[in-house]
Amino acid sequence: MIRKYLLLLGLTGISLTGQAIQGPQQPTQHEAAGDTTIHDAAATRWADSVFNSLTPEERIAQLIIIRAHSNLGQEHVNQVVNDIRNNKVGGVCFFQGGPVRQANLTNYYQAISKVPLLVSIDGEWGLGMRLDSVISLPRNLMLGALQDTTLAREAGRLMGEQCRRLGIHIDFAPDMDVNNNPNNPVINDRSFGEDKYQVARMGVAVIKGMQDAGIMACAKHFPGHGDTDVDSHLDLPVIGKSRAQLDSLELYPFREAIAAGVGSIMVGHLYVPAIDKRPNTPTSISYNAVTRLLKRELGFKGLVVTDALEMKGIAKYYDNGEESLRSLLAGNDLMILPSTAAGSVAAIMRGIQRGQISWQEVNRRVKKVLVAKYHLGLHNPQVIDTSHLVADLNAQTDTLRRQIARQAITLVKNDNRLIPFEPYTSRKKKLAVVAVGADAGNAFLQAVKGHREDVDTYFFTSRQSIQEVAPLVNRLQRDYKAVIIGLHDYSRRPARSFGITVAEKVLVRQLVQEMPSALVAFGNPYALQYFCEAPTIVAAYEDDSVTQRAAADLLFGKLGPGGKLPVTVCPSLPSGTGITYVLPTYATLPKAEPEEVGMSSFVLTQIDGLAKEMMDNQAAPGCEILAMKDGRVVYNKSFGYYSYNRWEEVTPGTIYDLASVTKICATTLSVMRLYDEGKLRLDATLGDYLPWMRGTDKAGLRIQDVLLHQAGLAPYIPFYKETLYPNGFPDSSIYRSHADSVHTLRVAEELYMDSNYVKVMFQRMLDSKLNPRQGYVYSDMDFIFLGKIVEALSGQTLDEYARNTFYEPLGLATTGFQPRKRFQLERLAPTEFEHIFRRQLIRGDVHDPGAAMFGGVSGHAGLFSNAQDLGVIMQMLLNGGKYNGIQFIQPETIRLFTSYGTRNSRRGLGFDKPELDNSRRQHPYPAASASPLTFGHTGFTGTCVWVDPQYKLVFVFLSNRVCPDGGANLKLSTMHIRENIMEVLYKAMRAESE
Repeated sequence: MIRKYLLLLGLTGISLTGQAIQGPQQPTQHEAAGDTTIHDAAATRWADSVFNSLTPEERIAQLIIIRAHSNLGQEHVNQVVNDIRNNKVGGVCFFQGGPVRQANLTNYYQAISKVPLLVSIDGEWGLGMRLDSVISLPRNLMLGALQDTTLAREAGRLMGEQCRRLGIHIDFAPDMDVNNNPNNPVINDRSFGEDKYQVARMGVAVIKGMQDAGIMACAKHFPGHGDTDVDSHLDLPVIGKSRAQLDSLELYPFREAIAAGVGSIMVGHLYVPAIDKRPNTPTSISYNAVTRLLKRELGFKGLVVTDALEMKGIAKYYDNGEESLRSLLAGNDLMILPSTAAGSVAAIMRGIQRGQISWQEVNRRVKKVLVAKYHLGLHNPQVIDTSHLVADLNAQTDTLRRQIARQAITLVKNDNRLIPFEPYTSRKKKLAVVAVGADAGNAFLQAVKGHREDVDTYFFTSRQSIQEVAPLVNRLQRDYKAVIIGLHDYSRRPARSFGITVAEKVLVRQLVQEMPSALVAFGNPYALQYFCEAPTIVAAYEDDSVTQRAAADLLFGKLGPGGKLPVTVCPSLPSGTGITYVLPTYATLPKAEPEEVGMSSFVLTQIDGLAKEMMDNQAAPGCEILAMKDGRVVYNKSFGYYSYNRWEEVTPGTIYDLASVTKICATTLSVMRLYDEGKLRLDATLGDYLPWMRGTDKAGLRIQDVLLHQAGLAPYIPFYKETLYPNGFPDSSIYRSHADSVHTLRVAEELYMDSNYVKVMFQRMLDSKLNPRQGYVYSDMDFIFLGKIVEALSGQTLDEYARNTFYEPLGLATTGFQPRKRFQLERLAPTEFEHIFRRQLIRGDVHDPGAAMFGGVSGHAGLFSNAQDLGVIMQMLLNGGKYNGIQFIQPETIRLFTSYGTRNSRRGLGFDKPELDNSRRQHPYPAASASPLTFGHTGFTGTCVWVDPQYKLVFVFLSNRVCPDGGANLKLSTMHIRENIMEVLYKAMRAESE
């Protein structure tokens, strides 16, 4: 019974308490026919009880929604309080202000209101459209570029959750207008586009997402505001289409919204003679439009609301409350922002007295509004908790914005095949970026430099003259082979060419015509109409940092384009234009049922229990486990979350900070390859390869001893401590909040170090105490020096050499240093919330402070990867250095490096191995059944990789056990989680053989 009533009212997806509920959102044929005898008893009882407590004037006032701000001072607040206390209005619609201020006002307004207020907002791209401190979602035109509705529904859900958190019950969104007029001054990028099917698909998805979250959505502006060139805020637009044309285009999205159960529909101030020919009769006050067309013909049963009655489209003809009466007579249920609340009540009273509308009809609408309040949870007290409010409102937004950007950005043209650009430095192909409209560095320029460090940047602002175009073009043609043009900071509105100056147009046109160029438009894609001749065009839709980074990834082949133009830019670039492709697939590991390779599936399920035990005891918030036997994956599962707040789930694509696993998967691999090539000798010394070490007591240390951690080097130097003020904060003479020509090394978010300080760090290492007689002492310094040797012998940085020699030829998708340059943040597991030094949650920057101070690339730490990629690396080693027909390292070199290198420790050359006396240990390492041939390594962040050649076994375990408390959480080790999981693999082999 309740479900049927909700369908009729248009509140499908909203429960009695405002929580999302599941169920069909399509009305049955019987329900759509309008059987209004079906009622929800609880809602009716509550509505009747409230109704009976009100005077006739107070009942009428329930149909009035007034304007409210949280940034206009006490005089405005007093006006709102007067309307609530004295005029008993039914609700408020919030506009500009701040979230905490609005929450406090909402709590106050609800406390003084006789009837709970219906709180609304006009937030088409989230609360950030109106409120400071809240991050906005993309505008609808960017959503219209998406090719499926998943993210549009997520956008609606997030908008709904934001509203619920701030005590809002209705968001007057989404805009369902089909924007088929590029000069539309008011709708434009508020629309999902010019294709009625795409507008309907995306609009319905947003509606469902909003109502999943328990708030009421509102489709607008009925019957369609897309084909106008007049702003209804300023005058009354005229739509001269026939009824048949309206039926075939403008009305289609509204029909789909009604079928999907939208809770309310907003009627626009539009003059449509095909619907109502009476002069000066906007659709908002037209009985033909509201009652005959929307309610009767289209069968809409939800709340009908007016567009703002203060807008000139109606206010130039009616005021002093007359606009509210005429809206009510037309069939509207809620009058939004009338010229006066008291005057509106008085005008409606006069209309009743004159017999223009009956008390029975007015009361029916009042009860309809009260029932809607009940279903939105207003029968229960609502008090907004302001603690962590801003953080809560913004918690999910950047992640969703990033996902939308990566799927919506559109490769409109690629005629000169510039995209993707080569990501690495090429002296023969120097590249420039011209930021047109920007006068300072931005995320796009930073991201491009992350892909190509040799890129030069130029700015051309809107203040520059046409005389400055030729010298810049001449210089670019002389010094560069290609140029990327970023078009920034132009207006959303079509007036005055979107604010793009003549000089800017001339510059862009000359560049795209006279040299290899790629144009990226960060904003309204309609502005591309001035540059349709450009051979390579990218429409990025928004001009924020998230979109800018995604655009750079597309340019350099780290992102496959997936969007299509939602509107026609020019005849040669119609709606639907867009080049889409999927990036090449990377290495995949073959799979097998455990029994196929002699293992027991039943025994392997014990791993699930150990993972659960780990999470239940908070040894780590989550993990990924991969096991291979005979070259095939027999177990690969992800467990838990990135952190204990359980917001983000671990997936097979999750990328972890490997910590000291870097030592074998980057540095040792590289050393082995150089040894194979005869470029490195194990009996050589550090001074043989690093001339700057000569004359120090470190110069004579043998490479073999360094690999075995028995060269006498100190285990660790806390470089960061010398860079802090006495109060613990970073020294401003060494660090800056933004990168510049000196502070180029990213240490963390908004923390960049003077690159010259690296020399100080190496000097500290050279000056450190050496004790060559101490025997085996595990040291990070060993591998920092080895990393520099790789660079000296290869002529490449460590990250470049490892990438070019191993990761790319192996087809690895994630393995590498500095992952923030290549991946969305949501794929990167966070590590420690560092309370000293960086003073933030570390995510995507290396956890190890020393490696961070080296810019994220070091021989001892800094590598990131997922489990599958590590499985490929380990299988390559198990295969004797061969994978996919490529011989990466010689088998005898692998045997040499992975054997015990000394009788005094368990170490191989770079690799870790089982303890020499494992059989006598209470907790054998790395597992009781591991053979002496086993090799691998562990990482401080909670990672390990192991290979047992005797059993042809690979084991990978990735976690972020340091999140959020760093090294203080030792449970992963004290509970022996990794050792126990690895032992299960051996038990599974034994069980199958018995």
